[in-house]
Amino acid sequence: MHQEIQTDTEQLQDLYRKALNFEFLSVEEGMKLFHHAPLSELMYIADELRKKQVPHGKVTWQIDRNLNTTNVCVANCKFCNFFRIPGHPEAYITDMDTYRVKIAETIQYGGDQLLLQGGHHPELGLDFYVNTFKAIKAEFPDIRLHALGPPEVAHICKLEKASHHDVLKALKEAGMDSLPGAGAEILIDRVRRLISKGKCGADEWLAIMHEAHKLNITTSATMMFGHVETIEERFIHLVKIRDVQAMKPASAKGFLAFIPWTFQDVDTLLTKIRGVQNLTTSDEYIRMIALSRIMLPNIKNIQASWLTVGKQTAQICLHAGANDFGSIMIEENVVSAAGAPHRFTYKTIQDAIREAGFVPQLRNQEYEWREIPETIQEQVVNY
Repeated sequence: MHQEIQTDTEQLQDLYRKALNFEFLSVEEGMKLFHHAPLSELMYIADELRKKQVPHGKVTWQIDRNLNTTNVCVANCKFCNFFRIPGHPEAYITDMDTYRVKIAETIQYGGDQLLLQGGHHPELGLDFYVNTFKAIKAEFPDIRLHALGPPEVAHICKLEKASHHDVLKALKEAGMDSLPGAGAEILIDRVRRLISKGKCGADEWLAIMHEAHKLNITTSATMMFGHVETIEERFIHLVKIRDVQAMKPASAKGFLAFIPWTFQDVDTLLTKIRGVQNLTTSDEYIRMIALSRIMLPNIKNIQASWLTVGKQTAQICLHAGANDFGSIMIEENVVSAAGAPHRFTYKTIQDAIREAGFVPQLRNQEYEWREIPETIQEQVVNY
C-alpha cells in the first residue's frame, strides 16, 4: 500500500514538473491531475504559471456591453432561455436607433466595446451583418465590435453558401474587430447533439477559429461545463483548443483568452426535460480554472467567470491561475436569463480585485491597458 501511494505521488510530481516547463499534457494526464492532485497543489502550479506568463501581476478587467442583434434563433439550444422562434410576439431585430442610444450610454459608463451577438435568424444573411457593422462604425468609429461567434458565422456561411474565409473577411472589412469564443460549450459532437443540436459541430467551430487566426482576427475561447459532459470530454475540449492555438500563424494573436464557465440551469429545457442540473461546486470550478492554465500553456490569459460563479469563488480563482476578471457587462441578457444573478459596477469590480490582493487594470479586448475615462459615470445596478 505504501509503495502504491509513493508511486502515485511520484506520478503527480512528474506532471507538476512537466506543467511548470510549459509542456503539453495529454488528456489522460489532465484527468489524472483532476482526479488525484490536491487542489492546493494545482492552485500553486497554476499560480506559478500565471506569474511567468503575466509577470506584471495585475488583474485585468473590461467595460463593455452585451448587445443582441436579434433574439430570433432556430438553433434550439436546450440551455438557452433567451431565444424566440421566428414569428414569436417577443421576437425582435435591434434597429440603429436602439444601437445609437445604447452605445452612447456605454460610452458614458466608460465602455469601449460591444459584445454583439444574437441568434441563428433564418433570414439574416451576410449583408445584414455587414450593413449593421458599417452603420455602427460610421457613427461610432472608436467603439470596438467583439462580434458574433463561430456558430453564427457558420449559420451565415450556410445561408450564403459561402466559405468561412469569405464570410470572415467580409465581416472584418465591415468593422468586426474580434471574434468571441461563443457557442463552444463542449467541443464534442456527442455533447453538442444533446444540448445544441442546431449549432455547428465541433470541427466546424474549430475550423472557423483557425480561419479567423489566419485572417489575423483576434479571438477568445470558452467552455461551458457542468451539464451532460464527462470529465474526459472537458479535457478533450481543452486539448482541441490548444491544438488550434498551436496552428495559428506566428504573427497572429489567436486565442488571447480562455473563459470557462458553468452551465446555468434555471428553467432551461435541459433541466426541465432531461433533469440536468449544474452540480459544479466552487472547489471544482477553481480546480478547472487551475487546470485550464496548466493545460493551455499557449494561451496567455485565463478569465474567471464571476457572472456564473460569484465574486468570492472568482476571487479565489485569481490565486489559481486566472489573471482576468472579464467585463462588468453593462448589459447581459443570455446567461442571466438562465439564472446568473451576479453584477458588478466599475467601482465594485475593482474593489473585488483589490480584496483578493491584486491591483486592478482596465483593458481593451486586445489586452492593451486603458485609463479609466475621467468623465465615467457609475452605472446603477439592482442587486
